[in-house]
Amino acid sequence: MGEDSKQQMPRRNPTGRTITVGITGASGAVYAQTLLRLLDADQRAARVFLVASEAGLRLLSTELGIVSAEGKKLPSLLTGTAAKKIEYLPNKDIGATIASGSAVVDAMVIVPCSAGALGAIAAGVANDLLTRAADVCLKERRPLVLCLRETPLNRIHLENMLRVHDAGATVMPAIPAFYYQPKTMEDAVEQFACRVLTQLGLPQPKQFRWTGGAK
Repeated sequence: MGEDSKQQMPRRNPTGRTITVGITGASGAVYAQTLLRLLDADQRAARVFLVASEAGLRLLSTELGIVSAEGKKLPSLLTGTAAKKIEYLPNKDIGATIASGSAVVDAMVIVPCSAGALGAIAAGVANDLLTRAADVCLKERRPLVLCLRETPLNRIHLENMLRVHDAGATVMPAIPAFYYQPKTMEDAVEQFACRVLTQLGLPQPKQFRWTGGAK
């Protein structure tokens, strides 16, 4: 195996996977909430870092009615559990663990991901913890999933999507599917969250899998 191949192999936590979840101000807070609930219940996920932009915190308040004066209480408010393995990190803390490539993090998802966050990541502008953590994933060749929430898309958005794709990220717009006939909005949201977790190496038993249709 060549030196380049060795450098691109992701480091793994032997006790379980470590995942970073980022939240920005694009609509779709329920996607983040559902994904965090699934991670909290998944024994394969040993540790979860949660970071939200200022607009992301406002989104949680607007769409979910969740406001926390103490950031450390935010994970439990989102999951409805003790959420002991989820650690909230302030977005201004650029010196936090996940800001360094030497920290053991297996993958990161930003859900929802605003067009602004997408643009910053595409341009390599890491001026807060969320964008720095994403930049670290790209440079360390770790999975980075960006659940873009924007429509319609202009040329800048499309070019930025292509740039992050070419840099190694997975662009996964927050678009629910309907071929499995979801009965509620919660069903559609959960299935999207399951698809995201599969991209992070944590396939979920709740995920619907197509086995072929009748001719």
